Amino acid sequence: MRYQQRTTTEGFFGSSTPSAKLPVKPNTQPFASPRPPGGKPGHPGHGRKAIAPAEADRVEPVAAPDQCPQCGGGLVHKGSKPRTILDCQPPRTEAVLYRLEHKYCPRCRRTVAARAPGVLPKSLFSNRLLAYVAVEHYLHGSTLGHVQRQLGLRYSSLCQALRQLAHRLEAIPQGLLREFRRAPVKHADETGWRTDGHNGYAWIFCTEWLTLFRFRRSRSAQVPHEVFGSRALPGRLVVDRYGAYNRLRCAIQYCYSHLKRAVEDLAKQFPEAAEVQRFVATFVPLLAAAICLRRQPMSDADYRRRARVLKQQIVETTQTPAQHPAVQDIQNLFREKAGRLYHWAQDRRVPADNNRAERELRPLVIARKISFGSQSEEGAHTREVLMSVLHTMKKRTPEVREAFEKLLDQLAENPSRDPYKLLGSFDSS
Repeated sequence: MRYQQRTTTEGFFGSSTPSAKLPVKPNTQPFASPRPPGGKPGHPGHGRKAIAPAEADRVEPVAAPDQCPQCGGGLVHKGSKPRTILDCQPPRTEAVLYRLEHKYCPRCRRTVAARAPGVLPKSLFSNRLLAYVAVEHYLHGSTLGHVQRQLGLRYSSLCQALRQLAHRLEAIPQGLLREFRRAPVKHADETGWRTDGHNGYAWIFCTEWLTLFRFRRSRSAQVPHEVFGSRALPGRLVVDRYGAYNRLRCAIQYCYSHLKRAVEDLAKQFPEAAEVQRFVATFVPLLAAAICLRRQPMSDADYRRRARVLKQQIVETTQTPAQHPAVQDIQNLFREKAGRLYHWAQDRRVPADNNRAERELRPLVIARKISFGSQSEEGAHTREVLMSVLHTMKKRTPEVREAFEKLLDQLAENPSRDPYKLLGSFDSS
């Protein structure tokens, strides 16, 4: 009965249920602030500030009328007053007709033709347009239908252009895969994704400087084995306790956030068990401290010292004899899987949580709620390639659209160049 009551209020996934799927949401109590709203008397405030003329993109003088609008008398000049306005140019397509000059070489009897600037071979859309569409759709989450209506283009033409673009950039995910295998700290996670009306999964494999996506029908261990290969890899992999990662030839660090949530659920499941309540009250703060430790400002020597003390406290808590079966299950997990639970205490670069992969999956989850998945296997492959490229570039440069357009321009000048090497020019790692 207690389980049914929790399911009614928390959903089928307990504390892991997304907020949007909670059956019953508790009403928010009004917050009674002890101080009156607004700034203190005499506070200068943080209102709108004018920009200097050197910082403005455009400075335009606006003339006043020569006669007074009230009496019709002549007006005397008294200087000018600046006013800052933020404006934008709405995106629109521009039809450009290039007249490509042809020249003949009498010596070798060949005809040399000029190339259209900023456009890939046999492409109708310019690199600037392709970069805008790809960034808006695969990075910012705008639907392709919205972008199509905004630009006044045909939906099928945009789909075909993006597929051709993904085909040209297929070498980049292959290079990122090799780079991922060499990384000292790796993250992985997965979520549901429908393709062509069939259930499937979206996998993410990421580091601090790259992101790889995989869209597959299966959630089996075959997908991570495809990414990690059969050889032993250096570094640590941070994941939840999903069994598909268990046999990878790489050191594994379990996510403490998932473990902390599981321990907190014990307090809800056994509210009358005093031993469970004591264990939860002791163990949850230790797990939370391990998650937050690496983000605190301290030297590496202080980190290692505090991590060693914190690890010892966790070990002592899990070694303390317990009678309740639920507490024993958590303790047995920390005893049997000790080799996958304390890498964070040895290396500060290894986090105790998998928040990086969780955060990077969020845009894809939002896209799933809007589009319900991919319409075809080819569309899923296109999304896999372009999302891997664009989300990696986002980590390496603040101006993703300009950088992606530059990459396409370099590829247009010499189509035989390796796109992965062109991506390396934006590597800030």
